[in-house]
Amino acid sequence: MIDQVTMNAAVADAGLAVVEFDDARAWLRARPVLTEPIAAEVWVVDPSYRRVLLVRHHRRGWVAPGGTVEIGETPRAAAVRELAEEAGVSAELSDVPAAVAVRSYRADLSATLCLVYGAVVSAEVEVRGEEGQPVGWFSLDEEWESVFGEDRGRMRGFARRLSVGG
Repeated sequence: MIDQVTMNAAVADAGLAVVEFDDARAWLRARPVLTEPIAAEVWVVDPSYRRVLLVRHHRRGWVAPGGTVEIGETPRAAAVRELAEEAGVSAELSDVPAAVAVRSYRADLSATLCLVYGAVVSAEVEVRGEEGQPVGWFSLDEEWESVFGEDRGRMRGFARRLSVGG
């Protein structure tokens, strides 16, 4: 079960998210008590809004840095922690979440609420992936292998909104 601090922060951030995917808010409303883990990730784009930072997961392919929100941790704090752990990057996150979604990370697991935060970071910054999990910059115009194929379009939309100031 999710603790109250984490639950309150997740519900608040889900309500503030700029965009919603997978009918995530209705999914959340249908669950007055969350027993599934909550996930947080960061869509990191460079200042030109043309590249995104991704990590290579052994099962999921190239994905945004992120992971499970720990007990007593807010999704925002988890996103900061995961970005540092998986990419070696420290960044200021956007004031409001970029998106809220519902993900199935494995066929044998329940769907998971995912809070997505945004950050703009120079592509010149040094990145360091975890052992066995490379990290790199990808053009938003290129294809990359991922079980979350819809993410490329979602990240492009995020970068486009940032580039026009909204």
